[in-house]
This record gives sequence, C-alpha cells and structure tokens, in this order.
Amino acid sequence: MRAPQDLILDEIFVDLQPALGRSLSLKCEGFNFFGSVKAKAAVAMISAAEESGRLKPGSTIIESSSGSLGIAVSAIAADRGYRFVCVTDVRCNERNIRLMRSLGAEVVLISEPDENGGFLGSRIRYVEAACAADPELVWLNQYANENNWRAHYRTTAPSIVRNFPDLEYLFVGAGTTGTLLGCARYLKEIGHPARVVAVDTVGSVTFGGPPGRRLIPGLGSSRPPAFSDQNGVDEVMMVEEADTIRMCLYLARRGFLFGGSTGTVLHAAWKRLLDERPDARAVAVSPDFGERYLDTIYDEDWVRLHFGDIGRFDPLRELAAPMAEYVQG
Repeated sequence: MRAPQDLILDEIFVDLQPALGRSLSLKCEGFNFFGSVKAKAAVAMISAAEESGRLKPGSTIIESSSGSLGIAVSAIAADRGYRFVCVTDVRCNERNIRLMRSLGAEVVLISEPDENGGFLGSRIRYVEAACAADPELVWLNQYANENNWRAHYRTTAPSIVRNFPDLEYLFVGAGTTGTLLGCARYLKEIGHPARVVAVDTVGSVTFGGPPGRRLIPGLGSSRPPAFSDQNGVDEVMMVEEADTIRMCLYLARRGFLFGGSTGTVLHAAWKRLLDERPDARAVAVSPDFGERYLDTIYDEDWVRLHFGDIGRFDPLRELAAPMAEYVQG
C-alpha cells in the first residue's frame, strides 16, 4: 500500500456461535485503516468528486458526520492535500474529535438540536449555509451521494456472498443507509434468496418511527434518509439503546470489544434468530470496534447516569432457560 485508503480488509469474519448460541458470523469492518466501514464510502465519494472535477488540488471538503466518516475523510484529505471541515455535534465523542484534529481537520461542533431532538438537521443546515457563503466548498453529502451505497454494492455485499453462498439472513444497521442499500440491492440484483434485515435504533425516524432520545452515535437519524428507495430490504428491527449496551458489555466479557452500532445489530440478529433453527446461516455487518466508545458504552458512570442500572445480559443463559422450564414441567 502507498496511501492509507489502500488498506481495506474485506474478508474478515468472526464466528459468534460460541458466544451467542446461534450460527451468526460477523463481518468486521473495523480492520480497515480508518477503523470503520465508512472507509469504503469515503474513498468512493472522494474519488468520484475528483473524477468529475469537483475536487481539485487545494480544494476544501466539508461534510457532516457523527464521527467515523469524518475520520476516514480526514485521513484521505491529509493524504491527497485537501483541507477538510467536519461538521459534527456534541454527541460525537472526544476521541473522534481529537483524532480528526490530529489528522489536520477543522471540527465544527453543533450544539443546537433540530426539530426532532437530534442534530442531523442542524448539522446539514450549517453545511448548506457554509456552501452558500463559499461556493468553492465541496460537500460530499454522504446522505444523498449515490457513491455511498455503490461502494458497498461493489465491495461489501460481494464479499459476503463469496464467503457465505448459502446465506439465509443478512443483518445490517441503518445510519445513512448506504451499507444497507448497497448490500440489499446487490443481493436482489443477483437473485440471492437471503432475507435482508435492517436494524435501527429506537428514537430514529429512518423507517417512520417517532423521534426520541438517542445518545449513541452511528445508527439512526433525526430526519428521513435521502435514499428513499428501500428496495431489497425485507424486514426492519428496532433496538433500544439499553439493549445495545447490554450486548456490547456481554461481548466484552467474552473478549470482543465492539462499537455501539455493532451491539445494536447483534442484539437484533440474536433476537430474530431465536425464531429460526439454530444452524440458520446468518451474517451481520460490524461497522467498527469499541475503542472509540470507552468514554460512553464502556464507562460505568456514563451508563449509570443515562440509563440507570441496566442489568446483565447473557444470551446463552436465556437460551437455556426455556429448555430448563420445559424439563421441569
């Protein structure tokens, strides 16, 4: 490799059957150089902007991000000589902010919520105002940029099918919905029978639910996504953030430190697969690892402050409980 964006590891899967009691493989995108699945979308969007002539030597990129995409764009901008302004909000953890600034990015923090209580609408309004004031700014707009989902259509989905041709279920979290729709459209186009399950956070309006408090960045949105065509998505599951944290903490006790989005997707997958035979072939996409969540999900004081005593989650014990009741009966 000659540049940070050259390191994309697309064939790493972890078998979580011993931990969850169901045949579930996790596609780990956290091994990419930028530490998340957003590396693919960032490379695709910036490369397309260069090919179209929108990005030129010395250009300034502006983008709204809750963290992971901003980190990926920061690294590519540093490598290719662009200035980068990341518009994020007060929910973005301090580690992500420091990482972006270390890579040379300017970070703008939005503190005023939008009409649904989130920050996405406020962040986008800031970007739109900045672009109106300076037409030379190049807004990648991950929320409406077709190269976002195309990156996963070309890479993520084919990798999953290559490794699991007998796939029955694919669980993908919904943020900008780029990963979700790229995978769903690929499977539909090749005629693969696997069911695509979209996973979202309670409080997100992406799939028409009511807005509500969301403290864990990554999945969910306070405004409907621009990618309105959900063609290829067979099912939607919503997960409470407390369940996200329980899953993350349980897996950490098994030696796996995953991010919040991964915990959300895995909780939905585990719950959905309870209704299937134990060997049903399923894959879930893990956007990132847990190091960036040490001050939130993995901090006891933070969890207690925002969620109280959430208790412990043990999927293997819960699986065994119904059988024990049956035997006793």
